[in-house]
Amino acid sequence: MSGGRGGREGDGTAALAAEAYVYGSPLVLALSAVEACLQEGFGVLAPTPFNSFAHAVRPAVPADSVANAAVDTVDAIAQLDLSGGPVRLHVPDTGGAYYALQFVDAWSGTFAYVGRRATGTDEGDWLIVPPGWSGTVPDVVTGVIDAPTSVVSLVGRIACDGPEDMPRVRALQQELTLTHLGAHAHRTGLPAPDSDVPEALRFFERLRVWMADFPPAAADRAYQDRFQPLGLLEEGVSPYVSAGPGLLRALTQGLALGRARVAQACRYRDDAREGADTAPGAWAMNPHLFDHNLDHFGVGTISSPEWRIPDREASYLVRAVAARQALWGPHGYEAVCAHTRSDSRGRRLSGAHSYALRLGRPPPVEAFWSMTVYDVGDHLVENVAGRYAIGDRTPGLVYAPDGSLTLYLSRQRPADPGRAANWLPAPAGDFRAVMRLHTPEQAVLDGSYVIPAIGRLEDR
Repeated sequence: MSGGRGGREGDGTAALAAEAYVYGSPLVLALSAVEACLQEGFGVLAPTPFNSFAHAVRPAVPADSVANAAVDTVDAIAQLDLSGGPVRLHVPDTGGAYYALQFVDAWSGTFAYVGRRATGTDEGDWLIVPPGWSGTVPDVVTGVIDAPTSVVSLVGRIACDGPEDMPRVRALQQELTLTHLGAHAHRTGLPAPDSDVPEALRFFERLRVWMADFPPAAADRAYQDRFQPLGLLEEGVSPYVSAGPGLLRALTQGLALGRARVAQACRYRDDAREGADTAPGAWAMNPHLFDHNLDHFGVGTISSPEWRIPDREASYLVRAVAARQALWGPHGYEAVCAHTRSDSRGRRLSGAHSYALRLGRPPPVEAFWSMTVYDVGDHLVENVAGRYAIGDRTPGLVYAPDGSLTLYLSRQRPADPGRAANWLPAPAGDFRAVMRLHTPEQAVLDGSYVIPAIGRLEDR
């Protein structure tokens, strides 16, 4: 094993370790989240064993203290283990109501969808099968979903029109079921890294163990073989328990370099819409952040070139950014988030002012859209109205005679009844506005529809 001699070789090992971090961090982040779901819970969801759903009991509220919580959907998340054989998913008839079930492999790649956009809203049964499975498909099954890895995250979002809509949602949750059909028992946990590995090398130990159990796509394996000098392909006893000082130093440096590279890419993405060529108050969105899956296109996915990153090595960095910023996020054709922190003159949005957003025409979506505001920590903030989102499903919105819709953002409720009907309460300090567009139309995806900037009322 190389990397312990210092000098150029040590520098080279550190650079290789940085590449390994970029390549492997999505696997470690995704499976760490799986582990959390099994053992500790995830956000407001209780810990739940493999092949069972954890359901949110209501739409998100500020007391949940969950960053970027969506108010217009409730979560239904399950971690699937297919090591003992297939799992059957039963979905209820939602009567046309929106829902999406997203299937994500251990490497954070989305490879299938079931739901309104992808498969419709009729009742059905889907068989999720492990890699290489060749069994008999039951006659009653609607379709088969081939999983690239034996552990899969099933991320569900069910549209909810508020607390009063929860009885309908709860009924759907009860009918959303998973049944293990395999001849053998499934695992109860993930493969365990060696606990004797020092903290500084825990990332690489997790990556080593989980790469062995959850192999990547065949096209990635040659790239992965490059990491042999780091000990990442070693089997059996961990090479990191008694790593020499040279390897320890190189891996520690590489870990820092890799993290910095991903963080820089994240900052670049966040700041890309705030440069000289961007209009003040422009809304940032990236419908192609999750196009890094290049190999597995199952039910409900789109495999056309516009939804695939052309450069495989470039896709590793995009995948790392996506896993860090929005793990388990959907493709742009399922849902897009647009956000802004500034008004039409480039000033920070703040509860010290009142704002208006005039939508000459509503965002073009096939499902629905909504807008939410978050404080500087990306959390919901309590308000007297108990309203944390506004959108096309909000009852009582007042449209202008020309069909336009103006939304009002302020701390205080507007005195005018028409404005109050279209009011989204804002927090006291600086805030960020987020618009969620579910099943966006092509005009959103290609940028021909532009969300207008938010204007200060005092400027009018």
